[in-house]
Amino acid sequence: MTIRRPFLLPYAGALLALLTGCAGEPRSAPDGSAAAKTEAPWFDEVAAEAGIDFTHLRALHPRLWFPEIMSGGGGWIDYDGDGDLDLYLVQGGELDPEAPEHPGNRLFRNDGGVFTDVTREAGVGDGGYGMGCAVGDYDGDGDLDLYVTNVGPNVLYRNDGDGTFTDVTDPAGVGHPGWGTSAAFLDYDDDGRLDLYVVNYVDWSPEQEIACFAGGNERDYCQPANYQAPATDALFHNEGDGSFAEVTRDAGIARARGNGLGVTTGDFDGDGRLDLYVTNDGNPNQLWINRGDGSFEDRALVAGNAVNRQGMAEAGMGVAAVDIDHDGDLDLFMTHLRDETNTFYLNNGGVFEDATIRTGLAAPSISYTGFGVGFADFDHDGLLDLYVANGRVGKSLAPLGDDPFGEPNQLFRGKGHGRFEEVSPPGGTAETFIETSRAAAFGDYDNDGDVDIAVVNNGGRVRLLRNRAGDGGRWAAFRVLDASGRDAVGAMVRISANGRTQWRAVATAYSYQASNDPRVHFGLAGADRIDEALVVWPGGARERFGPFTAGKVDTLRQGRGVPAAP
Repeated sequence: MTIRRPFLLPYAGALLALLTGCAGEPRSAPDGSAAAKTEAPWFDEVAAEAGIDFTHLRALHPRLWFPEIMSGGGGWIDYDGDGDLDLYLVQGGELDPEAPEHPGNRLFRNDGGVFTDVTREAGVGDGGYGMGCAVGDYDGDGDLDLYVTNVGPNVLYRNDGDGTFTDVTDPAGVGHPGWGTSAAFLDYDDDGRLDLYVVNYVDWSPEQEIACFAGGNERDYCQPANYQAPATDALFHNEGDGSFAEVTRDAGIARARGNGLGVTTGDFDGDGRLDLYVTNDGNPNQLWINRGDGSFEDRALVAGNAVNRQGMAEAGMGVAAVDIDHDGDLDLFMTHLRDETNTFYLNNGGVFEDATIRTGLAAPSISYTGFGVGFADFDHDGLLDLYVANGRVGKSLAPLGDDPFGEPNQLFRGKGHGRFEEVSPPGGTAETFIETSRAAAFGDYDNDGDVDIAVVNNGGRVRLLRNRAGDGGRWAAFRVLDASGRDAVGAMVRISANGRTQWRAVATAYSYQASNDPRVHFGLAGADRIDEALVVWPGGARERFGPFTAGKVDTLRQGRGVPAAP
């Protein structure tokens, strides 16, 4: 039968009372209603009118095999370099390799906010059982390449710069055969080439599948603990000749195993080198600190972000690194299983504190299972907001809709000082969608200055949420490039406007099995200019740029600013 995790306290009601009382906010109701007063929707769902016709298939022939309930990834990639974010959607479909039909992934080209399916001509319709994707210019030729994670061999597509891609998995040496989930491109050794980190979930095969049961003795999906087969992640070093060398063991990554689902990058200890944070489902999370000699050390336990404040490993799903308190270092937020809270770790100079209760995000999350996640100033008031994509992994005995795994997504308004309140209607849309959401990919697809969201639903239609909360607000955005013209993943940007300071990180790998817009976006709360933008580059060098006027995207390129002292 299904193994159930122990609850954090002997009585769920006691925990709920604690969370509600400390947060000073009421718990969200089971029907998805929120604590905040109902207001105008923040997003319009426009997938159909934008031309995105995609339905994720949990399975062509559902067998209740574990990977079916975890699939559902995708992300933004400007593959043709025209300044519009295109959308890549990862399909599940069929886990039996002998089956005759394997539906493929899809690429939708964006032409001014209207999308066209260009999968066939682009050559990126991989037919493996897909999970997620990562985007980066690994070969340094100026266009963005695409890596797809699967249950089974992963795939690397090299962008040929003419609207087509070539499958270079074999010569590149990155077709890892495990169950890959999230992935990240990053230059961990500062040699000017993007390396690749792949998160693996469970050492699974159809022969290892077992029968699990929900309440009432009905068959249900298992949990990772049922398989007792945590996996080792994989690290690939870019050799500079189009190939990668797997350095998992040499880099120290093989010293740890886990049920990995989420990954994000950043300089978490402030030493100028890019680190990695991995969320594990039911195992302690990993904080891979970059030693600067090609190796990493897992310091999550000593840094305080391996387990929660009760000392419990949680069901880590999605993760985002964000500077909530604008002090120049990266905090961490991650989503979890229902009956656990989502968790926020505050970074105090490389030492992390579980500050979840103080944020007001504890009680609203305990009824739901969170996956995709991201922070953005959706309404341009100068404060970061939060979006969480929810969906169960086990059947509900009292489903909220037709989907027994469906839950409403959640939107939280930033109130300042690291606190949030839930927005109603749930998920910020006029219609409350009760779906099994997985990836949430964040980006300004229509280039109107605010952050939109693509939500991939397991076994359902993709949702494109066009931001309307930011309409008419003041904003600024930056494309941050290193000296070679590549997105400077890991750079930190600080702006000053109207006496207020804000920090953002350049990142594409966060959320859950998603790739996101590399541009950094700021709401300006009515300010019409930015006095200065300071960039802290990977490696620690600093440059000042500006001033800038509001309402446009500017480029910050390394070496073209004014050097700044630490």
